[in-house]
Amino acid sequence: MKKNIINKVFVGCCTLGMIMLASCAKEGFRIEGTISNAKDSVLFLEHNGLEGIAKIDSVKLDESGVFSFSGGRGDNPEFYRLRIADQIINIAIDSTEHIAVKAVYPQMATNYVIKGSADNEKVKELALKQINLQSRCQQLLAQRPELADSLIEVMLADYKRDITTNYIFKAPMKSYSYFALFQYVVINNQAVLIFDPSKDAKDTKVFGAVATSWDTYYPGTLRTQNLHNITIKGMKDERIVKARQKPIELKADVRGVIDLPLRDNMGNERHLTDFKGQVVLLDFHVFGMKGSTEYIMHLRDLYNKYHSRGLEIYMVSLDENQHFWKEQVANLPWVNVYDDKGVSQAYTATATTLPIIYLIDRGNNVVKNPSQIKNLDEEIQKLL
Repeated sequence: MKKNIINKVFVGCCTLGMIMLASCAKEGFRIEGTISNAKDSVLFLEHNGLEGIAKIDSVKLDESGVFSFSGGRGDNPEFYRLRIADQIINIAIDSTEHIAVKAVYPQMATNYVIKGSADNEKVKELALKQINLQSRCQQLLAQRPELADSLIEVMLADYKRDITTNYIFKAPMKSYSYFALFQYVVINNQAVLIFDPSKDAKDTKVFGAVATSWDTYYPGTLRTQNLHNITIKGMKDERIVKARQKPIELKADVRGVIDLPLRDNMGNERHLTDFKGQVVLLDFHVFGMKGSTEYIMHLRDLYNKYHSRGLEIYMVSLDENQHFWKEQVANLPWVNVYDDKGVSQAYTATATTLPIIYLIDRGNNVVKNPSQIKNLDEEIQKLL
C-alpha cells in the first residue's frame, strides 16, 4: 500500500513537471489592462518591426475598457504599440513579460500607467520627452519661423545630449536604448530622425555602442544585425564626407596601382607601392563589425600558409575608434594601417559590404577586385 502511494505521488509529480515544462515552452508575453472613456473604440496591438508597423490583434472596447493581448516570445526585445486612432502607447517586450497598462482616452499617449517592466517605464519617459520636443518644435515654427531652423537644431542637440548621457550610454543593452535610437520629430510635414548617422558622425558612435552591446546579449538576431548595418553605413558615409572636405592627392604608378600612404600601429608611414615583388592581399576591414574575430582567424591561416612564398597582407582599418583598432592589431603579423584621412575611398567607394578585398600581383598591378574573388585561397595560389 505504502509503495503504491509513493509510486502514485512520483507519477503525479512527473506529470505535473511535464505539464509545467510544456507550459513554459508555449509561454509568451501578455499585455492587459484598462482604457477608460473609450467605449466602442477599437484598440489595436501593433508590432513595430524592421519592415514597418503590422497589426497583430484588435478588440472593440466595452464600457469597462478591459483588454488583454498575448504573443510569442522572441530572441531579442521586440517593440509593440497600443493604439486608438492617433493615440499611441509604445511598449517594449522582452521574452515572457506580463505588462499591465492603465490609461485614459483620449489622452492615453500621455495619461497612462505601465507596470511589470522597468524598461517600459523608461520607454514612457522617452516617449513623453519626444512628445514635449515635438510640441516645442511646432511652437517655434509657428511663432519664430525665421529662426526656427537654427533654434530647432540647438534643441535637437540638447535632446541628444540628454538621451545619450542619461539613457543610452548608461545601459546600451536595454530595450529602451534601442527605442531611443529611432525617435523622430516632424518638421514641415517631414519626419526627421533625432539620431541620424548619415548626417552626424557622433550619431554613428551612439548606434555603435548599442550594436556592440546587443551583439553580446542578442547575437545573430535581425535587430542586432540591423544596428551593425546602420553603424557601418554611417562610418562609410563619414569617410566619404571627410574625403570630400579634405581632398588627398593619390598617386598611381604607371601600372595603375593607387598608393595608400597611411601610418601603421607603430606610427610608421607605410606605402602600398613598397611591396613590389610580393603578392599583396589588400584588405579594408572594420574590427568592430560582427564576425571580425572569425574572419581574422581565417586570414591568419592564409598568411601562415603563404607568407613564406611571398604573400603580404596590407590591412586598412576603417574603424571609428583608433585606440580600439590598435588593441585589435597588436598581435597581428601583417601590415596594419589606419585610415583617418579618407584616402581609402579610391578603393571602397563602390563597395556595399565589408570586408573589401583586392589582390595585387608581384608587378604591383591590381588583378582582382572584390566582385571577381570567388575563392580567395585559390586566387592567391594562382598569383604566387
